Amino acid sequence: MSDLPISLSSAKPDEVVLDVEPADAVAALEHALAAPVGARRDAVSDVVAHWPAFLDAWAQLADLARDDVEAYACARVGYHRGLDRLRQVGWRGSQYVRWEHPENRGFLRALASLHRAAAAIGERDEATRCEQFLHQLEPAWSRIAVEGQPPTEAP
Repeated sequence: MSDLPISLSSAKPDEVVLDVEPADAVAALEHALAAPVGARRDAVSDVVAHWPAFLDAWAQLADLARDDVEAYACARVGYHRGLDRLRQVGWRGSQYVRWEHPENRGFLRALASLHRAAAAIGERDEATRCEQFLHQLEPAWSRIAVEGQPPTEAP
């Protein structure tokens, strides 16, 4: 028998979708990610410096970090900026933030980067919380993380 409460409501939590990133920021990130490997991190850093609220840029910068501590710092900034942006669009802490909406992917990537970076520096409790949060926000996260793409059908 489960200790979890049983919901008698047929209503599912609603979804929140972040605002679209500026087209020039998206183009700049695509250009930065196409830079030669040795220049890529600095190019993405320039994008973050110009658009500090651009969540996917923070997530990409975390993935390109020079070490685990830098990755953790970048991912944490992206995550916290993402929480701020979610609250601005009316997120109340219980709605889904689904991968199927491209606008949400930067936040989910930043949270996934924080999960990996926290684990890498030995912050196991935080890594566990991040992983649980990913699954709460996007119930199909396990499949997305394996496939690296949005699910093709509803979970």
